[in-house]
Amino acid sequence: MMPEPFQAAALQAEAVSVEAAADVASARALMLARIAELEAEIRGVKAFLETFNGLPLKLVVLPEYLFSGFETGRVPDFAARAAFAPDGPEYRALGAVAARLGLFIATNAYETDPHFAGLHFQASTLVAPSGEVVLRYRRLTSMYTASPHDVWSEYRRHYGLEAIFPVAETEIGRVAAIASEEILYPEIARAHALRGAELFIHSSSEAGGLSPTAKHVARRARALENLAYVVSANTAGIRGAGLAGASADGNSAIVDYRGMVLAEALSGANANAAGEIDLQALRRHRRKPAMANYLARQRLELFRELFEGTVQPPDTLLKDGKVMQRGREHAMEVLRATIARRADEGLI
Repeated sequence: MMPEPFQAAALQAEAVSVEAAADVASARALMLARIAELEAEIRGVKAFLETFNGLPLKLVVLPEYLFSGFETGRVPDFAARAAFAPDGPEYRALGAVAARLGLFIATNAYETDPHFAGLHFQASTLVAPSGEVVLRYRRLTSMYTASPHDVWSEYRRHYGLEAIFPVAETEIGRVAAIASEEILYPEIARAHALRGAELFIHSSSEAGGLSPTAKHVARRARALENLAYVVSANTAGIRGAGLAGASADGNSAIVDYRGMVLAEALSGANANAAGEIDLQALRRHRRKPAMANYLARQRLELFRELFEGTVQPPDTLLKDGKVMQRGREHAMEVLRATIARRADEGLI
């Protein structure tokens, strides 16, 4: 059945760093408390937007690492403090909120994996009104946190390609996730779009401003070139991270499949980036034989041989079948080696 138009909101909310907590137990209690606190905010947003716009609110997208802040290196036990288990209490708490409010809630958090002890990934998830996680996407392009590409052969063996570029078929359409700066990498969005994605949930944390940021430009491009909606939620600052409070704040937005910004927030905690999602109109557009149907006009075979080459290599955290730790030193070492090799080949 074709989904009726509905509202989505990118909730610009303050992230709380767990690095300032006294210990692991305090950090984990802080995350659960933040989830409980958000329920009241989302309930109020839902009531206001539905009254004001007359459409049901069905999707709320939360910012990047909202419940933990990002890893700065100040504490050695960050994963123990911040990383959710895939079946852990934090997801159960979020599921209960989604069920009570009758909403899809998109989240982003650090996450452990039973197959890769000692590593944690950054995961974007979609929790359904049933309370279940119906989409789990692990960030592929990351500077310091491990990527599935760092343990590529083992990750694919355990999960297969579908889990690497997952698309969830839901009552609000075919949903895929893009994490943070990955909006700058067109291949990631395109891979999801080729698997049917028509609505991208984008959890992010960046410094907003009056001039367009890189992500500001990119989310419009990703929406237009993939004929998809982008619902992009930014943090409203990060408390306890050792930064000025508003260092990552502002410019949450909703962009439609024509690349038009439907709504955009200024700074501070708010839900001003809310707008109508009309999948009937999107699907009509995708099915037109027209110059503007960029998905149907793709000629992917042109690029296959070029894309078979390696830029940053896979499996850099696998050595003799064992999983190594990823840290800033390892990340910079791989990056320096990649740049040096491409310079030697005369490609940069």
